[in-house]
Amino acid sequence: MSPLARSLAAEKVFRPAQKTLVGSNIYGWGQYAQRDKKPLNVEDVISALRDTGYDYLETNLNVGQPEENAKFAEQLRAKGLQPVSLYTGARVHEAAQAGPVVATILAAAKVCQQAGFQVISCNADPIGREKTDEELKTQAAALSELGTGLNALGMKLGVHQHMPEMANHAREFHYNFDHTKPTVVGWCYDVHWVWKGGVMPLDGLKQYGDRVVTWHLRQSRDGIWWEDLDTGDVDYAAVAKYAAAHNLARRFSVELAIEDGTKITRSVVENHRRSREFVRKVFEG
Repeated sequence: MSPLARSLAAEKVFRPAQKTLVGSNIYGWGQYAQRDKKPLNVEDVISALRDTGYDYLETNLNVGQPEENAKFAEQLRAKGLQPVSLYTGARVHEAAQAGPVVATILAAAKVCQQAGFQVISCNADPIGREKTDEELKTQAAALSELGTGLNALGMKLGVHQHMPEMANHAREFHYNFDHTKPTVVGWCYDVHWVWKGGVMPLDGLKQYGDRVVTWHLRQSRDGIWWEDLDTGDVDYAAVAKYAAAHNLARRFSVELAIEDGTKITRSVVENHRRSREFVRKVFEG
């Protein structure tokens, strides 16, 4: 048993059972709307999620107009959903900009916390090349500052990854976690992006599972994004077993997406309904 597994096993006795919340990220809904040449109507998305058994919708943090996040929370509640998490980018690798960027996010997060949100998922902005050691040092310090500020508000920071962070043996991915504290800088574990970047799902959990505050769930087959969340390249049964055994956070955001080669045979609503059933069967069964 790894040191992390032993630690989490020892803590499990004292950690209350996690309530399972299942949501959806807005990204895939926007892609389907664009594909169908229709405007994205958030009210319609919320209604569809309510009708297909979801608990929340995750959309982008409005940093420039913090009060809009509170209005979004009310939109969710009006249709029986709840505010849970919001997503944002952040340019925090430059010393001159990192402080102001963190301060702006925290100012918006204060409004979000008052509206009921629990987690800010943050993907540090890519810059078209690998970041230098000094840039990564600045970034890690900024993420720690952001996480500390969110903790003070009673919220959690979940650092997210796309492919740029997974370059060069996942150098930036590992640096962000290896130079910050788990209690301060959490993880929005986007299982498929991390898998695509070369880190196997259970390996990632064994290294950083104690940081998980929320999840993004997507599937592919033969490397191509699948239209719904189902069996495929990622062994979600094994992921779910590990998450349950170690009592990890249970905020699961289904994030469907379309790329070249994705075969669309059903509506966006039907694909989300099927994905909700998959989560129920695999993560809640």
